Amino acid sequence: MKDKVLLFINGEAPKSFPKLENYGLIACTDGAFHYLKRMDFPLDKLDFISGDFDSHSGSDESIYQKKFIHTPDQNQTDFYKALDIIIEKGGRSVDVFGGSGGEQDHFLGNLTVAYAFKHKMDLKFYDEFSEYYFIPKKIIVKGIKDKMVSLYPFPIAENITTKGLNWPLQNGNLNITSRIGTRNFAVEDEVSIEYEKGDLLIFIGKNYL
Repeated sequence: MKDKVLLFINGEAPKSFPKLENYGLIACTDGAFHYLKRMDFPLDKLDFISGDFDSHSGSDESIYQKKFIHTPDQNQTDFYKALDIIIEKGGRSVDVFGGSGGEQDHFLGNLTVAYAFKHKMDLKFYDEFSEYYFIPKKIIVKGIKDKMVSLYPFPIAENITTKGLNWPLQNGNLNITSRIGTRNFAVEDEVSIEYEKGDLLIFIGKNYL
């Protein structure tokens, strides 16, 4: 649990929070700090808050100022800079809330950041619709029978073979410009996915039926 990290970023606020005791490090970007305050999140549980803090003022900022990490570099997003800090602190498995919703360019930007860090840490995004993350070349996902499963190439994925999905692939190719694998669903409790080239995102949603 020591290297398990919970990170809130500035997308749509989650409807609820995961169990905080499951994490060894809890953090947020400065934009997410605003919605955490509104939702009465226990701010004392935060290990750090990162960002440029241009929009911050008030008593909470004074109380928790010792946890602020100022990251003014405009060449990277707040999400990217927060992940750099997490790596420095030894975090290697990160659950991200607030990665989607709001302005869609932010959502696409967050996927690009996750792509940049996919060999450095395990990143999983969570929102009210699904969990989603980049998958390795071979994976078995358990406990997802009847759930929506979408496979999204980034930008290509080749020679994909799946087992346990309603519409399986056998040495199939996906390409962001021509064919994507969205809106499938699991017919088995375990789904296996293998592919040889490219990169692939999986989205695991709520029950399909």
